[in-house]
Amino acid sequence: MKKLAYLLLITISFNVYSQSPWTQKKGEAYLQLSFTTIPSYSTLFGNPEYNTERKINDNTLQLYAEYGISDKTTLIANLPLKMVASNEVTSPTITPFTTEDSQTALGNIQLGIKQNFYNNKWLISGQLLVEANTGTYEEASGLRTGYDAWTITPTFIVGRGFNNWYIQAFTGVDIRTNEYSSAFKLGGEAGYKALDWLWVAGFLDGVASFQNGDFLDPTNNRLTGLYVNNQSYAAFGVKLIGEFDKNFGVNAGFGGAFDGRNVAKSPALSLGLYYKL
Repeated sequence: MKKLAYLLLITISFNVYSQSPWTQKKGEAYLQLSFTTIPSYSTLFGNPEYNTERKINDNTLQLYAEYGISDKTTLIANLPLKMVASNEVTSPTITPFTTEDSQTALGNIQLGIKQNFYNNKWLISGQLLVEANTGTYEEASGLRTGYDAWTITPTFIVGRGFNNWYIQAFTGVDIRTNEYSSAFKLGGEAGYKALDWLWVAGFLDGVASFQNGDFLDPTNNRLTGLYVNNQSYAAFGVKLIGEFDKNFGVNAGFGGAFDGRNVAKSPALSLGLYYKL
């Protein structure tokens, strides 16, 4: 079960942090370096869907870490480096407002804590994340690397591990400052040990904006669709988790969306390396 616990810490989805009820043992740590890309896109989900002004690339290199300060309490940190670019216009008839450009800068840094409340076959845990307003915005290109807000995310998580498979689910709320809308979060995941060294997992993940904020995105920012207000989505995905040994492994994932609002109509692809200390 201990082996299963740290494998469950690997999360490849739009949330970029673990939604597992398992905590680290006291003095143990988990590190993951991952790269996620949303390939060049020019269409955003909406009712109706609409196009960006230029083709947009959205890449993220991030370092995720967990450390157990007790068997039931784990500290969390996530450091994202965003690499975004606006390229050629989506139509030759467009006279663009935005400039062609690229930006490499920090996204929204996350710090948090996870607490296990119950562990008897089923696990029940709570998690609290604080996301700092550390992103940047470039007006001429409309490129943004994070929300212009602080975010507090309390989450309730439940899960259970079996001999060769596991299940887990979470629900929570993103509470944002600076007149951004808050959002409801809900998701679940199931994984199966297909081989001695390989886990295969599938997940569902949803975010629904309450549309209760008055933040007005700059016009150029709306033309890129990067970290704009009132984003929502219903997503799905698969993960592959391969173990090199008891401490070191690799993971890969694919995520798509059934529907959404103000988010890219394009899949997300991820590749990561993890190490258990």
